[in-house]
Amino acid sequence: MPSLDILLTFFVTTAIFAYIPGPAMLYAAAQTMARGRFAGLMASLGIHLGGYVHVLAAAAGLSILFHAVPTLYLAVKLAGAAYLVWLGFTLMRAKASGEGASGEGGLPVVEAKSARRAFFESITVEVLNPKTAIFFVAFLPQFTDASAAFPVWLQFLLLGTVVNLMFSSADLVCVFLAGAVVSRMRQSGKAQRLLQRAGGTVLIGLGAHLAWQRT
Repeated sequence: MPSLDILLTFFVTTAIFAYIPGPAMLYAAAQTMARGRFAGLMASLGIHLGGYVHVLAAAAGLSILFHAVPTLYLAVKLAGAAYLVWLGFTLMRAKASGEGASGEGGLPVVEAKSARRAFFESITVEVLNPKTAIFFVAFLPQFTDASAAFPVWLQFLLLGTVVNLMFSSADLVCVFLAGAVVSRMRQSGKAQRLLQRAGGTVLIGLGAHLAWQRT
Protein backbone atom coordinates (compact mmCIF):
# COMPACT_ATOMS: atom_id res chain seq x y z
CA MET A 1 0.00 0.00 0.00
CA PRO A 2 1.06 3.67 -0.35
CA SER A 3 2.99 5.35 2.46
CA LEU A 4 1.32 6.63 5.61
CA ASP A 5 1.67 10.25 4.46
CA ILE A 6 -0.10 9.48 1.19
CA LEU A 7 -2.85 7.57 2.97
CA LEU A 8 -3.40 10.43 5.43
CA THR A 9 -3.66 12.88 2.54
CA PHE A 10 -6.08 10.49 0.85
CA PHE A 11 -8.39 10.29 3.88
CA VAL A 12 -8.41 14.06 4.41
CA THR A 13 -9.01 14.81 0.72
CA THR A 14 -11.74 12.18 0.48
CA ALA A 15 -13.52 13.58 3.53
CA ILE A 16 -13.43 17.09 2.04
CA PHE A 17 -14.85 15.90 -1.27
CA ALA A 18 -17.46 13.73 0.48
CA TYR A 19 -18.89 16.47 2.67
CA ILE A 20 -18.98 19.22 0.06
CA PRO A 21 -22.69 19.43 -0.89
CA GLY A 22 -23.18 17.64 -4.19
CA PRO A 23 -25.74 15.83 -6.37
CA ALA A 24 -25.75 12.61 -4.31
CA MET A 25 -26.55 14.53 -1.13
CA LEU A 26 -29.36 16.42 -2.87
CA TYR A 27 -30.68 13.18 -4.33
CA ALA A 28 -30.77 11.44 -0.93
CA ALA A 29 -32.44 14.48 0.66
CA ALA A 30 -34.98 14.66 -2.16
CA GLN A 31 -35.92 10.99 -1.73
CA THR A 32 -36.31 11.60 2.02
CA MET A 33 -38.53 14.63 1.50
CA ALA A 34 -40.70 12.88 -1.05
CA ARG A 35 -40.95 9.39 0.48
CA GLY A 36 -39.85 9.58 4.11
CA ARG A 37 -36.71 8.78 6.13
CA PHE A 38 -36.80 5.03 5.53
CA ALA A 39 -36.94 5.58 1.78
CA GLY A 40 -34.07 8.04 2.10
CA LEU A 41 -31.99 5.44 3.91
CA MET A 42 -32.79 2.85 1.26
CA ALA A 43 -31.91 5.38 -1.45
CA SER A 44 -28.54 5.97 0.24
CA LEU A 45 -27.94 2.22 0.35
CA GLY A 46 -28.81 1.98 -3.34
CA ILE A 47 -26.38 4.77 -4.21
CA HIS A 48 -23.71 3.05 -2.12
CA LEU A 49 -24.15 -0.33 -3.82
CA GLY A 50 -24.27 1.31 -7.25
CA GLY A 51 -21.00 3.03 -6.43
CA TYR A 52 -19.27 -0.34 -6.21
CA VAL A 53 -20.01 -0.88 -9.90
CA HIS A 54 -17.78 2.11 -10.62
CA VAL A 55 -15.17 0.97 -8.10
CA LEU A 56 -14.94 -2.43 -9.80
CA ALA A 57 -14.89 -0.81 -13.24
CA ALA A 58 -12.04 1.48 -12.18
CA ALA A 59 -10.10 -1.45 -10.70
CA ALA A 60 -10.57 -3.40 -13.95
CA GLY A 61 -9.63 -0.39 -16.08
CA LEU A 62 -13.05 -0.26 -17.76
CA SER A 63 -13.84 3.32 -16.70
CA ILE A 64 -11.12 4.56 -19.04
CA LEU A 65 -13.55 3.78 -21.87
CA PHE A 66 -15.45 6.96 -21.03
CA HIS A 67 -12.28 8.91 -21.82
CA ALA A 68 -11.53 6.92 -24.95
CA VAL A 69 -15.09 6.94 -26.33
CA PRO A 70 -16.76 10.33 -25.68
CA THR A 71 -19.93 9.17 -27.43
CA LEU A 72 -20.35 6.40 -24.87
CA TYR A 73 -19.90 8.88 -22.04
CA LEU A 74 -22.52 11.20 -23.58
CA ALA A 75 -25.00 8.37 -24.14
CA VAL A 76 -24.76 7.11 -20.55
CA LYS A 77 -24.91 10.65 -19.17
CA LEU A 78 -28.07 11.49 -21.12
CA ALA A 79 -29.68 8.19 -20.14
CA GLY A 80 -28.98 8.94 -16.47
CA ALA A 81 -30.29 12.49 -16.83
CA ALA A 82 -33.49 11.31 -18.50
CA TYR A 83 -34.01 8.73 -15.77
CA LEU A 84 -33.64 11.36 -13.04
CA VAL A 85 -36.15 13.63 -14.76
CA TRP A 86 -38.60 10.75 -15.12
CA LEU A 87 -38.19 9.87 -11.44
CA GLY A 88 -38.85 13.49 -10.52
CA PHE A 89 -42.10 13.63 -12.45
CA THR A 90 -43.12 10.25 -11.01
CA LEU A 91 -42.59 11.50 -7.45
CA MET A 92 -44.56 14.67 -8.11
CA ARG A 93 -47.52 12.68 -9.44
CA ALA A 94 -47.45 9.88 -6.84
CA LYS A 95 -49.70 9.66 -3.79
CA ALA A 96 -48.33 10.82 -0.45
CA SER A 97 -46.05 8.18 1.07
CA GLY A 98 -47.89 8.10 4.34
CA GLU A 99 -51.24 7.03 2.88
CA GLY A 100 -52.49 3.48 3.15
CA ALA A 101 -52.70 0.68 5.70
CA SER A 102 -49.89 -0.21 8.07
CA GLY A 103 -47.56 -3.05 7.24
CA GLU A 104 -44.67 -4.74 9.07
CA GLY A 105 -42.87 -2.61 11.64
CA GLY A 106 -45.69 -0.07 11.65
CA LEU A 107 -44.68 1.32 8.26
CA PRO A 108 -47.51 2.18 5.87
CA VAL A 109 -47.68 -0.28 3.00
CA VAL A 110 -47.25 2.49 0.43
CA GLU A 111 -44.20 3.83 2.27
CA ALA A 112 -42.60 0.38 2.41
CA LYS A 113 -43.15 -0.05 -1.33
CA SER A 114 -41.75 3.45 -1.92
CA ALA A 115 -38.63 2.56 0.05
CA ARG A 116 -38.04 -0.59 -2.03
CA ARG A 117 -38.60 1.41 -5.18
CA ALA A 118 -36.20 4.11 -3.98
CA PHE A 119 -33.54 1.45 -3.37
CA PHE A 120 -33.65 -0.01 -6.87
CA GLU A 121 -34.06 3.39 -8.52
CA SER A 122 -30.99 4.67 -6.69
CA ILE A 123 -28.83 1.78 -7.85
CA THR A 124 -29.84 2.57 -11.42
CA VAL A 125 -29.21 6.30 -10.97
CA GLU A 126 -25.70 5.71 -9.64
CA VAL A 127 -24.77 3.14 -12.26
CA LEU A 128 -25.95 5.52 -15.02
CA ASN A 129 -23.82 8.37 -13.67
CA PRO A 130 -20.60 8.39 -15.72
CA LYS A 131 -19.25 11.31 -13.69
CA THR A 132 -18.74 8.89 -10.80
CA ALA A 133 -16.63 6.66 -13.03
CA ILE A 134 -14.58 9.63 -14.23
CA PHE A 135 -14.06 10.76 -10.64
CA PHE A 136 -12.62 7.40 -9.60
CA VAL A 137 -10.32 7.29 -12.65
CA ALA A 138 -9.06 10.83 -12.00
CA PHE A 139 -8.87 10.68 -8.19
CA LEU A 140 -7.61 7.24 -7.18
CA PRO A 141 -4.38 7.09 -9.26
CA GLN A 142 -3.01 10.02 -7.25
CA PHE A 143 -2.87 7.76 -4.19
CA THR A 144 -1.68 4.47 -5.68
CA ASP A 145 1.89 3.19 -5.68
CA ALA A 146 3.04 0.90 -8.47
CA SER A 147 5.97 -0.28 -6.34
CA ALA A 148 3.79 -1.27 -3.37
CA ALA A 149 3.27 -4.88 -2.31
CA PHE A 150 -0.37 -4.79 -3.38
CA PRO A 151 -1.06 -4.68 -7.13
CA VAL A 152 -2.51 -1.44 -8.49
CA TRP A 153 -5.92 -3.00 -9.20
CA LEU A 154 -6.23 -4.07 -5.55
CA GLN A 155 -5.20 -0.60 -4.39
CA PHE A 156 -7.95 0.82 -6.63
CA LEU A 157 -10.43 -1.59 -5.08
CA LEU A 158 -9.48 -0.81 -1.47
CA LEU A 159 -9.20 2.96 -1.90
CA GLY A 160 -12.40 3.05 -3.95
CA THR A 161 -14.26 1.21 -1.20
CA VAL A 162 -13.08 3.79 1.35
CA VAL A 163 -14.21 6.63 -0.94
CA ASN A 164 -17.61 5.01 -1.42
CA LEU A 165 -18.08 4.53 2.33
CA MET A 166 -17.06 8.13 3.06
CA PHE A 167 -19.44 9.57 0.49
CA SER A 168 -22.27 7.36 1.77
CA SER A 169 -21.71 8.64 5.31
CA ALA A 170 -22.30 12.17 4.01
CA ASP A 171 -25.48 11.01 2.25
CA LEU A 172 -26.74 9.55 5.54
CA VAL A 173 -26.19 12.87 7.31
CA CYS A 174 -28.40 14.53 4.68
CA VAL A 175 -31.06 11.86 5.06
CA PHE A 176 -31.30 12.36 8.83
CA LEU A 177 -31.33 16.15 8.52
CA ALA A 178 -34.04 16.01 5.87
CA GLY A 179 -35.88 13.36 7.91
CA ALA A 180 -35.99 15.68 10.92
CA VAL A 181 -37.76 18.30 8.80
CA VAL A 182 -40.12 15.74 7.28
CA SER A 183 -41.12 14.29 10.67
CA ARG A 184 -42.24 17.71 11.86
CA MET A 185 -44.29 18.44 8.77
CA ARG A 186 -45.73 14.98 8.21
CA GLN A 187 -48.85 15.59 10.30
CA SER A 188 -50.06 17.99 7.64
CA GLY A 189 -51.23 16.39 4.40
CA LYS A 190 -50.63 19.62 2.49
CA ALA A 191 -47.12 19.97 3.88
CA GLN A 192 -46.32 16.36 3.00
CA ARG A 193 -47.58 16.88 -0.52
CA LEU A 194 -45.46 20.02 -0.78
CA LEU A 195 -42.38 18.09 0.35
CA GLN A 196 -43.10 15.39 -2.20
CA ARG A 197 -43.31 17.96 -4.98
CA ALA A 198 -40.15 19.63 -3.73
CA GLY A 199 -38.32 16.30 -3.81
CA GLY A 200 -39.52 15.64 -7.34
CA THR A 201 -38.42 19.11 -8.42
CA VAL A 202 -34.93 18.51 -7.01
CA LEU A 203 -34.61 15.27 -9.00
CA ILE A 204 -35.73 17.02 -12.19
CA GLY A 205 -33.19 19.76 -11.52
CA LEU A 206 -30.43 17.20 -10.96
CA GLY A 207 -31.33 15.50 -14.24
CA ALA A 208 -31.24 18.79 -16.13
CA HIS A 209 -27.93 19.71 -14.49
CA LEU A 210 -26.39 16.36 -15.46
CA ALA A 211 -27.63 16.67 -19.04
CA TRP A 212 -26.27 20.18 -19.56
CA GLN A 213 -22.86 19.64 -17.97
CA ARG A 214 -20.13 19.48 -20.57
CA THR A 215 -17.93 17.02 -18.64
